[in-house]
Amino acid sequence: MRIFICACGNALHFENSVCLGCGHEVGWCPACRTISALIPETDTNHRCGNPQCGAQLRKCHNYHAEGVCNRCLTADTPATQESALCDCCVYNETIPDLSVDGNREKWARLEAAKRRLFYELDNLRLPHGTAAEGFDPPLSFDFKADVIPANEFWRTMDNAERVYTGHDSGKITINIREADDAEREKLRVDLDEGHRTLVGHFRHEIGHYYWDLLVRGRREQDSIALFGDHGNPTYAEALERHYAEGPPPDWSQRFISAYASMHPWEDFAESFAAYLAQCAVLDTASAVGVSSAPNLATADFDTRIERHREIGIAMNEMNRTMGLLDFLPELFVPPVIAKLRFIDDLVRQLPTVPQA
Repeated sequence: MRIFICACGNALHFENSVCLGCGHEVGWCPACRTISALIPETDTNHRCGNPQCGAQLRKCHNYHAEGVCNRCLTADTPATQESALCDCCVYNETIPDLSVDGNREKWARLEAAKRRLFYELDNLRLPHGTAAEGFDPPLSFDFKADVIPANEFWRTMDNAERVYTGHDSGKITINIREADDAEREKLRVDLDEGHRTLVGHFRHEIGHYYWDLLVRGRREQDSIALFGDHGNPTYAEALERHYAEGPPPDWSQRFISAYASMHPWEDFAESFAAYLAQCAVLDTASAVGVSSAPNLATADFDTRIERHREIGIAMNEMNRTMGLLDFLPELFVPPVIAKLRFIDDLVRQLPTVPQA
C-alpha cells in the first residue's frame, strides 16, 4: 500500500474520505487506482483530481448514502447496477442491522478491512467474481451479529443464534463483534493468538475461497502432499479433536499457527493469509522507500521470503521499543516455507477460473 497525495499536497491514506489538509472530499478512483480529490461536476458526478487521470466518477452508494465506503465508480457504470455499488460493496449479501447503535461504525471498520483485502487480491491479479458474473463458487459476504433474545439476556444462546466467522462455498461470514476492538482483543488473549485483526480474518477466509477456486479438482494431490489429506479425518472430526486436545506439542515446527494444525483446509487458509500479509508488507515497504524491499512483481520467491524476514525482525524490535505486539509473530520454518511456495506457484500460474 502506498501513500497518496491530495491536490493540495497533503498526504492521503487508503481509508481517507476527506483530506485533513484542505478538507476536500477524496475517494478511490478505479481508473487510476489512487485516492484522489473528488472535483464536483454535477449533483452526482465528480472528476478525479489526479491531474494524470481526470476520469468522470460517481460515488459508491455506500459512500454517499451510508458513509461506510470511500470508493467511486466510473460515471458510465449503469445506475441500476446493484444500486451503483463499487467493486467491493457489490459482493455484500448481508449487512449489519443499522437500527442497532454502534453497528454502522462496526460495518465501516469491516468495509475498510475488506477494501484492503481487495487491493491485495487485485495487486496479485487473483480472480474473484459474483454469481452474476458466472463464477463458481461465487464470492459473497455476510456481516452478521449474534441473536440475543429480547428480555432473555440470561439464557445461553444455542447454535442457531450464534454467528460463526467462516467460509462456505464462496460465502464469507464475519461476526460483527470482531469489529469491536475490546471484544477482539479478549478473544485474541483467550485463544493465545499472536495477532487477531479484521484484515487477518478476511485474508484467512479468502484462503478457503481460493482453495475451492484454484485447488479443488485441479491440484488436490499436490495440496495433500504438503498440507495433508483433507478427507481423512473429516473436518468435523478434526475440529472436535482440536478443541478437545489442542494442537500437537511440535506444531510450531510444521505449521504457521496452532490453528493451522487443526485440519489441512485450515492449514491452507492460515498459510494463504500469511502469504497475503507477506505480499502486503513487501508492497508497502517498497512504496514507502524501505531500501531492502524487493519488487513484488519481479523478485523471486526466495528473495521475497528473505526480505520479509529481515523487515519482520526490524519491525519486531520497533514494536517492542514501543511496548506493542510483535509485528511478525510467526516462524517461517522449512515446512511452512514449502507451503507458501506452493501458494506462490498457484498465484503466479493462475488457471482459467471455473465458471458456472
